[in-house]
Amino acid sequence: MSFPQFAFNNIRRNGRAYIAFFLSSAFMVMIFFAYAMFIYHPFVEKMPIGKTTAAGMQVASVIVYVFAIFFVMYSISAFLKSRNKEFGILTILGAEPGQIRRLVILENMFIGCLSIVAGIGGGMLLSKLFLMLTTRFIGMEDLPFYFPVKAMLITVIAFIVLFFCISLFTLVFIGNKRALELLTGSSKPKKEPKASWIFSILGLAFLATGFIALSGSLSSESILIAAVTGIAGTYFFYSQLSVLGIRLLKRNRKRVWHGTRLLWISEMSYKIKDNARMLFMVTVVIAIASMSAVVILSLDQQNRQVFRDNHFPIRYNVYSASEEPNMAPVNEVLDAAGLQYQNAYLEYFWTSTDDSGISVMSLSDFNQFNTIQNKPTYTLSAHASIFIDSRNVEKPRHEERFRSYAKGDQLTLDMNSGPVTLDIKYTENEPEFNGLLYTSALVIVSDEEFKALSGQLDKDSVSGKYLYHIPSWGGSVPDRQSSEAMVSDRLAGMDEIIRNNSNDKDFSGFFTTRYADFEEFRQTTALFTFLGIFIGLIFSISSASFLYFRLHTDLEADGKMVHSLSKMGLSFQEMKRSSTIQIAVLFFFPILISIVETLVVVKPFLTEFGITNYTVPVLTVFGAFLLAQTFYFFVIRSRYISSLRKMMV
Repeated sequence: MSFPQFAFNNIRRNGRAYIAFFLSSAFMVMIFFAYAMFIYHPFVEKMPIGKTTAAGMQVASVIVYVFAIFFVMYSISAFLKSRNKEFGILTILGAEPGQIRRLVILENMFIGCLSIVAGIGGGMLLSKLFLMLTTRFIGMEDLPFYFPVKAMLITVIAFIVLFFCISLFTLVFIGNKRALELLTGSSKPKKEPKASWIFSILGLAFLATGFIALSGSLSSESILIAAVTGIAGTYFFYSQLSVLGIRLLKRNRKRVWHGTRLLWISEMSYKIKDNARMLFMVTVVIAIASMSAVVILSLDQQNRQVFRDNHFPIRYNVYSASEEPNMAPVNEVLDAAGLQYQNAYLEYFWTSTDDSGISVMSLSDFNQFNTIQNKPTYTLSAHASIFIDSRNVEKPRHEERFRSYAKGDQLTLDMNSGPVTLDIKYTENEPEFNGLLYTSALVIVSDEEFKALSGQLDKDSVSGKYLYHIPSWGGSVPDRQSSEAMVSDRLAGMDEIIRNNSNDKDFSGFFTTRYADFEEFRQTTALFTFLGIFIGLIFSISSASFLYFRLHTDLEADGKMVHSLSKMGLSFQEMKRSSTIQIAVLFFFPILISIVETLVVVKPFLTEFGITNYTVPVLTVFGAFLLAQTFYFFVIRSRYISSLRKMMV
């Protein structure tokens, strides 16, 4: 039997140990290959958002590759530690350290090459489905199938280099240990886990610092401080605080010395200490994936809400309102589509009062706006006005820059000719002006007053807004085949047409449609959502594989303990209950910690975007992670308990 055959037989006989590592590695290769296949597709660059999508895919593929490095390194080191006894026997039989190193490299390269072949094969089988899902999810046209030679070469080279370099690096775990050290390495009695009070307090201080950094106004410095202290605090939480907590819990004999509780609590102190790095890595990975997913889903939810709140699906913004724009080309498109519509043209200008910016509009324009929305109209006498508070009530009050005025108050406008005092006759709340005019407050004056005030300004200082209200379109988000989508497509490029129909050579404006704005934002978030789904899948599967590897590594020692305890009378049900609790803690404790960390981080971050309702995104993201983790838990638990049962008397 040749040396390569010996290495291959080692893998074949240890199939159970290697299967999770092989499947997870193949899955990562498949995802990396799928991204590469999309990036180098010959038709991608020709599509409207093809370059942006390809750039996003490149970032995602780098993330997958970097994570694959840590995953493979951890998996190989876990296997090598569990095989110390095997290496010790080989050393006694005459194997030299160089031969053992060669054996390890050959085994890892066998697994790596098989993973690459399986990953590319799986990627090729699912390539058409992947391309279709990507384009449909993002909103691009379907891409035809092609044979991805370049993507194959990049994937093969990247992962062969990865497996080979990590195989060389992990040889340090073997070193030049003597045969006796290798034989007894996994059999040495473990010392009771100890925790340092100093490091425990330091961990609490790090976590508190991260929380305080996020509680104030967000900046690049505060985010960096929160990230560094949060990650450091999470590590000390697992390596010190959790162990200290279990030791303090064990002092309460009345609660701990009851049934199998003493058994699994004592075991958990060892398992958490031994698996501190693994639990830390899983928690950070899930937390980062969850934070990204919650933010993306929240932004998408806000985009849909903005669409529903927009009662004017077609707008034309005039920068210099020296004349009313000729909207005949737009009217022709709407008439051709058989749509009933109402329109209004609003003129306004900016000034200040009480050191705050405020917009000023004429009464006739304001009444036009109200008529379209079936709201009451007003009349005003000279120097009387209506104060409109257009602030978003969901936004935190400390970020708002304008104070409210009440009926009967006086408001002073800062004009070029001097201050102008107005009496507040009516007050209203109209948040829609916040998005229409980008203002927190608006004052309505009589037409004569508006003409006199605007006459003091340059023509460039008066802006206009042409609004269309189309009742049949409603407020629900349409699909690509809807009337709104098709009309919006026909209106693309209307800026230049309206400008050419103007008599003013300096006329300028900006045409927008509700659907185009929504679709542009949706495509951006859809791209990140799509990338996040696949990266989240990798993180989820890999975290389960980490736990499986660790349980498999500890199986021999756990089996000996269970065998001894079964002689003393430990029943199968008691062993099953104790093992289930221990595995559940390892599987679900990182999820719970990542939930807390995600909620602490995303709340101030989303508040900066004016998003306060993110319950649905949070429940969706953590529901998905919990569902996946529960599935892995039951699969791995059944295999682990089945193995332990064979070792009982």
